[in-house]
Amino acid sequence: MQKDEQVLSKPRSEVANPEIIRLAKLTWWRIAYRNLLRWFSKFLVLIWTRTRVVGLDNIPQIGPALIVANHLGDADFILGLAYSTSIVEPFAKIELYEIPVLGKILDAYGVIWVHRGQPDRRALRVVMEAMKQKRIVGIAPEGRESLTGALEEGTDGAAYLALKSDVPIIPVTFTGTENWRVFNNMKRFKRTEVTVTIGKPFRLEREDSLRQSIKLGTDTIMYTLARQLPEKYQGFYKVEN
Repeated sequence: MQKDEQVLSKPRSEVANPEIIRLAKLTWWRIAYRNLLRWFSKFLVLIWTRTRVVGLDNIPQIGPALIVANHLGDADFILGLAYSTSIVEPFAKIELYEIPVLGKILDAYGVIWVHRGQPDRRALRVVMEAMKQKRIVGIAPEGRESLTGALEEGTDGAAYLALKSDVPIIPVTFTGTENWRVFNNMKRFKRTEVTVTIGKPFRLEREDSLRQSIKLGTDTIMYTLARQLPEKYQGFYKVEN
């Protein structure tokens, strides 16, 4: 296996809003709201995509577990919501909270807001509490939507969370969900061919030091995602045949 030499700098949140970072309470109205969004997502997926889903039974009904996924476009969240068979607490960048309507929708769902590119201890505490409550947390280890249309270099957050909470990792990959592809097809009233692949759960091994464990854990996560993707989507983690 050999990494692509291209390295892109990662974004850093310039908005500070720690007071909104909390674990959502699963009240009856929030559960009903999440189910409503799920059915609406299923409707959008049905009319705008032709989706092939593989490995759906690899997602457990309850946690604790950590879902890691590549991030190609806006449709990733909708597909994940439509095909999730359990309640998932997804990460979302703090900047989205400021966007009218969208910020309110995500906050009502109960996403885990996070400041990107910096240690976010409050978000970490939220994740630890979610794991104690046997929930499933979702994170994009690239730290953003891919700028290249393929896997970018992974950040250490996902590996750190998996090691800290000692939970299984579920790898999820998307293809065909790039914004340019989906939105161009929508303008032509054409459905987009997309895939969702859910791999088998795995755990990270601990090394002599935490730093080494995180480094190797990040590579393990990213190469696992790469193996689930066609070559053109493997990017920084191209897998040699």
